[in-house]
Amino acid sequence: MSLRDAIDNFYEPLVAEAIEENREEGDSEDYLTDVMCVALNRLPAKYYRHSIDMMFYLADGELESMKARALAAVREARAFVKAHQRDG
Repeated sequence: MSLRDAIDNFYEPLVAEAIEENREEGDSEDYLTDVMCVALNRLPAKYYRHSIDMMFYLADGELESMKARALAAVREARAFVKAHQRDG
């Protein structure tokens, strides 16, 4: 197992979930992948090794706050990617 496989970023599934819940007709996979990258780059890194550890250490309400931050980052990223798309 590589070291990269031993850790995860808590925001990745939250951002993916926000993207799926707000998917619009005509969104391509390339566009949504760009949105995910931009959104994740705008959020703090929150790495963990075991998901049970992360859930145990989250303060009350922190998960809901993180979900709200992820959704806001996705909305901003969608606008950014749309404004900076290349033709062709």
